[in-house]
Amino acid sequence: MSAIRGFHPIFTKAFTSLGLIVLLSVFMVMFAEQASAHGYVDSPGSRAILCKNGQNTDCGAIIYEPQSLEAPKGFPQAGPADGKIASAGGAFPKLDEQSATRWAKVNINSGINTFTWKLTAAHATSSWKYYITKENWDPNTPLSRNSFDLTPFCSVDYGGARPPFEYSNTCNVPQRSGYHVILAVWEVADTANAFYNVIDVNFGGNNPPTDTIAPSAPGALISTGATSTSVSLAWNASTDNVGVSEYQIYNGSSLVATVPGSALSYTVTGLTANTSYTFTVKAKDAAGNLSNASNPVNITTEGVIVDTEAPTAPGNLHVMGTPSSSSVSLMWNPSTDNVAVAGYRIYNGTALAATVSGTTTDYVVTGLSPDSTYTFTVRAFDAAGNESPASNSVHATTAEAPAAQAWAPNTAYTTGTLVTYNGSVYECRQSHTSLEGWEPVNTPALWLLK
Repeated sequence: MSAIRGFHPIFTKAFTSLGLIVLLSVFMVMFAEQASAHGYVDSPGSRAILCKNGQNTDCGAIIYEPQSLEAPKGFPQAGPADGKIASAGGAFPKLDEQSATRWAKVNINSGINTFTWKLTAAHATSSWKYYITKENWDPNTPLSRNSFDLTPFCSVDYGGARPPFEYSNTCNVPQRSGYHVILAVWEVADTANAFYNVIDVNFGGNNPPTDTIAPSAPGALISTGATSTSVSLAWNASTDNVGVSEYQIYNGSSLVATVPGSALSYTVTGLTANTSYTFTVKAKDAAGNLSNASNPVNITTEGVIVDTEAPTAPGNLHVMGTPSSSSVSLMWNPSTDNVAVAGYRIYNGTALAATVSGTTTDYVVTGLSPDSTYTFTVRAFDAAGNESPASNSVHATTAEAPAAQAWAPNTAYTTGTLVTYNGSVYECRQSHTSLEGWEPVNTPALWLLK
């Protein structure tokens, strides 16, 4: 009987190891979620959560993390820049696309409404604030501070307390009609950031009156320039009884692009050299009424241009700020080119450290050794592969390595503590007591490689 009841020591050891592995996995997932997740407005559905739910389409990466719309707090004096309010600073640029028809709307009425947040990390909270677009705002231009009444219609002081993971505010929403945007701001107390969610709403709970009048045809379509692969177009604005929501650009009978109703120009790209094209433009309103075509424009692209001219050397390469023990921040003046600068190559001595786009003029070189001197240069290149001469060279010395103790098991670590392990320095992400198997290289949810 004792043989039946007891476990062989090998099985006991196996089950103990399995239990530790399961516990470690749960621990890592828990901290990974806390480090990367925060919250979003679930009702009435924000633009981001409607993207995740499929009611909004072509949203980009926000469908995977609607809880991550985080930017510096202090709106309207601080916070995300104009034109990047919906994306909380531009990390999810699709959300900043704005027109009267771009986003699904949630029907609401003026007066008492409840706004419910779903939180995936219940930060200590300073306040909750809600703003609404002005009565005469333009729904076809990117959201800016000028779009909103900058006095919040609802403001709740939360005093640094931690809210539950599902939290609601009951607010008196001002009188409005038709399509408007509500900006909900959750200001965190223990960080410098806040979470910004926009909510597309339709007041009255009904669709606007049926509009059957099409816009007038766009006028005076012209070509403002052409290359071997592109044609630039411009036209006069159409008029409409409600408003023009977009313009459609056609190559013959084929739709090649759609632009917002505020745009009066467009460059058609991807064309073939030395080829004739015929372009027209039509206007469309929010009800879907399409205008007659503009006058046609016939134009032939240029022949193929052989580009043998290199860009000019980048100028005034310099170090920004004080180098850390492992990184140096560089900035330079842009190069010019007879066609266009396609990108820049950053060199550490003779070794290529990085390549960035032609619109980028700064870069942080990482992975450097402490207390070491480096020499950097930058070269520009164009689409034909021509590379510029090197910029001026700059010398930078990294800081000494920060003082850090060696990682050890069965030790209590607090957030921000530095340790060394196998010759590398790590920073503690979350306070915890270490165990065997939780070495920094094995637990990225707990340790950040510096």
